[in-house]
Amino acid sequence: MILQTPILALLFASALAGLVALWAGWFSFRVLRHWDVASGSRQQLTLERSTQLVSTLFGFVMLIEIATLFLFVFNADRMAALFVGAMCAVGTLNVNPYGFPALYLKIAVFFAAALWLILDRLDRAGYDYPLTRLKYAAILGIAPLVLASAATELAYFANLKTDVITSCCSKLYTPANEGLVADMTGLAPANALWLLANAGGAVLLSGISVLWLGRGERLLAFFGAGLFFAALTAIVSVISLYVYDHPNHHCPFCLLKREYGYFGYALYLPLFAGTVWALGAGLVRSIPCGDSLAAVVPEAVRRLTVLSLTAFLLFGVAVFWAVARSHLILLG
Repeated sequence: MILQTPILALLFASALAGLVALWAGWFSFRVLRHWDVASGSRQQLTLERSTQLVSTLFGFVMLIEIATLFLFVFNADRMAALFVGAMCAVGTLNVNPYGFPALYLKIAVFFAAALWLILDRLDRAGYDYPLTRLKYAAILGIAPLVLASAATELAYFANLKTDVITSCCSKLYTPANEGLVADMTGLAPANALWLLANAGGAVLLSGISVLWLGRGERLLAFFGAGLFFAALTAIVSVISLYVYDHPNHHCPFCLLKREYGYFGYALYLPLFAGTVWALGAGLVRSIPCGDSLAAVVPEAVRRLTVLSLTAFLLFGVAVFWAVARSHLILLG
């Protein structure tokens, strides 16, 4: 099982990310201890040259980590045919206790990696390395997350056994269960859509405030995160029903299957991207920036805001299309 090409690719990417994260973390201690941009010492010049190499390699593996989230989910869905009882990625991830923790950690790494890349790009725009200490302190926080993700992913793939009878999505996404997933599944369609519409409206208003008034970036980040969770709730509660034309099929993973036109990607890609850019706008405005970034930060915030609103708009269009084309009537 572990020798399948997609699994080997995922494990290789995780191992590479883990090694680079360890190396970058070790280098981060040197930067935080000895970095002094006002110094002209040999040690400082060596650090300045080395930071370019470390940042480039760490940024490269962060891009890989972002991409492997979608490969991980796609591969989990593809492997469903190998396990008795599995119909989609849910069954594959339920084969052993490490499946869903591996997914959640990869999602956490996705957001951490994307925000670090935004921070790194902003730092490179300054002539005096204004955010170097901050971005290398961030590496110390990201590195354990990357290592935990790699270890959990290895445990998951190493313990895959085809003789295990797993549970399908219909057993998990049902109001009859207990817990958060059951609460999301059992939420009334009208309430889920109301929550989604209000979260989207809050994001729109805060984004307009950023673009027209030059303030409200932290609110945009807050409401963007809220829209992310409201959207996931609405997908499980109601949007999936419209896509499947079935009043009881709540699975958010079957949306990624071929028989539904891979429609889930039209929902998840702009949703994740919009959330990252909204959080990025709040992050950029919140960090202390020197004179070298005084003219760069406002433009970076505007660009991130426009990208976030555009991505969320694409998500909204996908939701409207799912509802409009469906033959299922849930409201009215």
